[in-house]
Amino acid sequence: MPPSLILPALLLAACGDKPPDAWSGYAEGDPVYVASPVAGQLMALEVQRGDTVQAGAALFSVDVVPTRAARAQAEAQLAAASASQADASKGRRPDEIAVSRAQLGQARAQSALADADLIRQQKLIDQGFISPAQLDDARSAAAQARQRVHELESALRVAELPARSDAQAAARATTEAASAALDQQRWRESQTRQNAPAAGLVSDTFYRVGEYVNAGQPVVSLLPPSQRKARFYVPEAELASLRQGQAVQLSCDGCGAPIAATVSYISPQPEYTPPVIYSNSQRSRLVFLVEARPDPAQATRLHPGQPLEVRRAEAVSGS
Repeated sequence: MPPSLILPALLLAACGDKPPDAWSGYAEGDPVYVASPVAGQLMALEVQRGDTVQAGAALFSVDVVPTRAARAQAEAQLAAASASQADASKGRRPDEIAVSRAQLGQARAQSALADADLIRQQKLIDQGFISPAQLDDARSAAAQARQRVHELESALRVAELPARSDAQAAARATTEAASAALDQQRWRESQTRQNAPAAGLVSDTFYRVGEYVNAGQPVVSLLPPSQRKARFYVPEAELASLRQGQAVQLSCDGCGAPIAATVSYISPQPEYTPPVIYSNSQRSRLVFLVEARPDPAQATRLHPGQPLEVRRAEAVSGS
């Protein structure tokens, strides 16, 4: 280059550079993507792109009919399991127990009759009117009648007992499983309507009413003030002057007074060229990405993609 052109070129380069205490950057936002855990047709979309919503505001809802039917089914299954558990804790029905008691009464009457007949047979054999075989038959009949009484007494006690402990434990487990399934279905039904997890700007919507939304697919993109930040690039030689938690000041066209922010992240990896180039001299620098988050009350003054100048708070106060 001719000597006459060297000085103008240096002056132009000096004019294009930022002051030594300022770094170039831009505003960025980390949206919160609000999705429905339940698949279904989008029935209502309560917000549009560009709206500002408060925390808890309704965003959208999907078809509730399938989840409501599943909840009703779970409620019926719980009722059936609870009834089975209650049945396992009781004996047989009163009418069945009444039948067993009647049968026991009949057996006792027959046993008494057999005992009386045995006594008569013993008297007759002493008088020689019957054979010993007939007496043996009477003894056998009396013994059978007594055994029948014992059998029905045992059956009545069993009928009045609840189910075995293992069966009762199984019934309780079935009831608990049905209760957990009902809780899950109630949760799924509640998830068909989604509200804003925080106040912020609706940055985008991804579905229209009537379209089918898959489970877990974002429907609304929300940008809370706490998710707005500044990204800027610091040359390697100046990196040692920054630390996490350090106060910085953000300036931009039309922002008015500088915005206070705090360094929240310093990249451990260098970059040769930043994504956004503001001057020719920065192309040859080895830079590190740094992020700073402003106070949420002032964060709305930042708009994603907006160019920024970042200075140390000490440099601003010292000037």
